[in-house]
Amino acid sequence: MSEVARLRWLCRRGMKELDLLFNKYLEQSYPTASEADQQAFEAILQMQDPQLYDLILGRFQSQDADIARVIEFLRKSLSE
Repeated sequence: MSEVARLRWLCRRGMKELDLLFNKYLEQSYPTASEADQQAFEAILQMQDPQLYDLILGRFQSQDADIARVIEFLRKSLSE
């Protein structure tokens, strides 16, 4: 399985909203993202849906600066 295929599989979530958001990032932003942002995105995909949803909605902020930056990018992409 290729790396992109593995990540695409991890983008499949229990919440359709997260599926759409993560797949959009994977297709449009991940290929040109910095290595730190790519690693942060992969770490985000390992989180549980309720935690992710709270991060995306801004209820909580990650203490990891790279994860916080990618979450903020994802949050901004919701309004596009």
